[in-house]
Amino acid sequence: MSRDPYELLGVKKDATQKDIQSAFRKLAKKLHPDLNPGDKKSEERFKEISGAYELLSDEEKRARFDRGEIDISGAEQTPRTYYRDYASAAGAGNPYHNSAGFSDFGDHDDIFSSFFSNRARGREFRAHGQDRNYSMEVDFLDAINGTKTQIRLPDGPALDLQIPPGTRDGQTLRLRGKGEAGVGGSPSGDALVEIRVRPHRFYIRDGDDIRFELPISLREAVLGGKVRAPTPSGPVNLTLPPHSNTGKVLRLKGKGAPKKGGGAGDVYISLKIVLPEAPDQQLTDIINSWTAGDAQDPRKGMGE
Repeated sequence: MSRDPYELLGVKKDATQKDIQSAFRKLAKKLHPDLNPGDKKSEERFKEISGAYELLSDEEKRARFDRGEIDISGAEQTPRTYYRDYASAAGAGNPYHNSAGFSDFGDHDDIFSSFFSNRARGREFRAHGQDRNYSMEVDFLDAINGTKTQIRLPDGPALDLQIPPGTRDGQTLRLRGKGEAGVGGSPSGDALVEIRVRPHRFYIRDGDDIRFELPISLREAVLGGKVRAPTPSGPVNLTLPPHSNTGKVLRLKGKGAPKKGGGAGDVYISLKIVLPEAPDQQLTDIINSWTAGDAQDPRKGMGE
C-alpha cells in the first residue's frame, strides 16, 4: 500500500484543493462499500483514499506532511539528527565544531567525549521513555459525535480513551505517560493511538461535511412535503419542494461533523426517486393516461 496520499488520490503534489476534492469524490463514488458489497479490497481502498483526503484537505496538515514532519496518519515523524548537523550549526562558536571536519571523531572534544565528561561532572544523561504506537477501529458515528471507550494495551491494563467529536480517520490520539518507562527517573513515553474509522453504510464524510442519498417516493417527489431524514446527530424533518427530481441536493446547515475550533460542517442530501418494488397497476394506468409525458425527453442534448 502506498503511504503517499498524493499517489493514493492520483494527483500531483502541486494539486489545488479543488483538484484534490474532485479526485476524492471520483474515487469515492467508485469504491464506496455500498456500491461494492462484500468487496474487501474496495473497502480497504476506500479507507486509504479517505485517510489521504483527510490529510490533504487540511492545509496545515498537508504542509506539515510535505515538510516531513508528520506521516500520512498524522503521527509525528522523528527528525533525524546527525553529528554533522551539530558540527556545522554555529561555526567555531558551537561546542561541537571542529575545523578537522569528520576526522575529529577520534578527538577528545567530539560529541561522545562531551557526553561522558558531562556525566563525570554529575550531569547524568536521562533518556525519555519511548512512545508506543497502537491502532483501533471506531464506528463512523462514534467518531463524528465523540464517545468514551476503553483500549487494552497488549502489555498493560485497560485504559479509558476519549474519542473527541469530529475525530477523523487516521487521526492519532495521545495517552501521556502510557508508553515505555524512562531511564534514570525521566518521564515515561506516551501511547499514540491511531484511529481508523469504519465506513458508514450510507454517510460519506467530505472534510467537515456529510453527504448521503435519501430515497423518496414518486408521490413525495411530485407533491413535496415533510419527510423524515437521518443525520449523524439524529433524525430531522426535511421539507421537500414539489417536483423534486433525482439528484436535487438539499443542505442542512450545521448538522455535519464538529469542527476543532467550534461549530460544525453541513449535511448535503441528494434526493433519489424510488419506484415501488412491486408493480402497481394504478400507477401504470395513471402514467398511460398522462399524455403530456409523451412530449418529455429527459435525454435531450445527450446526442444520439
